[in-house]
Amino acid sequence: MADSRETFLVNAFVTGWPVKHSRSPLIHNYWLKQFGIAGTYKAEAVSEEDFPAFIQGLKDGSSGYRGGNVTIPHKEQAFRLADRPDALAKELGASNTLWMENGQLNATNTDGYGFTANLDARHPGWDKIDRAVILGAGGASRAVIQAVRDRGIGEIHVVNRTVPRAQELADRFGPKVHAHSLQALSEAMSGAGLFVNTTSLGMDGGEVRQIDFSPLKDDAVVTDIVYVPLKTPLLAQAENQGFASVDGLGMLLHQAVPGFEKWFGHRPLVDEALRDLVIADMERHR
Repeated sequence: MADSRETFLVNAFVTGWPVKHSRSPLIHNYWLKQFGIAGTYKAEAVSEEDFPAFIQGLKDGSSGYRGGNVTIPHKEQAFRLADRPDALAKELGASNTLWMENGQLNATNTDGYGFTANLDARHPGWDKIDRAVILGAGGASRAVIQAVRDRGIGEIHVVNRTVPRAQELADRFGPKVHAHSLQALSEAMSGAGLFVNTTSLGMDGGEVRQIDFSPLKDDAVVTDIVYVPLKTPLLAQAENQGFASVDGLGMLLHQAVPGFEKWFGHRPLVDEALRDLVIADMERHR
């Protein structure tokens, strides 16, 4: 008798509103093909009003999905609706990865993992530093702050246009995190070994203020979570001033790894072929 597991179709999704821009299907279907897995990964456009019903379909099995990714604007709602959010998701108050296990909906957030894994791959040793500067205090900065703190960086300076937003994150993530205004950017950067842009500055080639990176350590690395364009104006500025840079595309690629392993049972690798595939797609849709 044939083993039914060989033909059992495993289905996963990415949901957001809108979601047509997502490159997650490209990433996961690349890995499905690579492993020869009988599975699907689809984009599901779900409005905020319809999201609870979508999650209920995941819980009761009627959707046919084992789990999936959650993107804007559903990450907070996904966390609240999960049966078993892990410690990362609880601290962030947001989830981007869901999976069913033993009849319960589990949730985590892999954005921070994606951020640090990208730096580990593109600039090994980046974490041998005492001080990091994070520009921006929006939702995207939370996972970055958490991940940098959990890697053991002693001082994390969050610089934001409105100080109360930055202070809220300092209160949330503990005594290693300090809040500053934009006017204090240069002072906050003094001696830092990592500079992270978590704002939308430079997205799609938008204008970016000139930043003097000279207060950073000479061997500091500058990175951006924006990846369209691949070399953002901020990264170009840093390179022109002699600093190493890491683009944000790898964060997208690496954050997908833990979810794929949960749903499909294989841990994929982020290789140059996948990176080239996504870059080619970005070029086609410019």
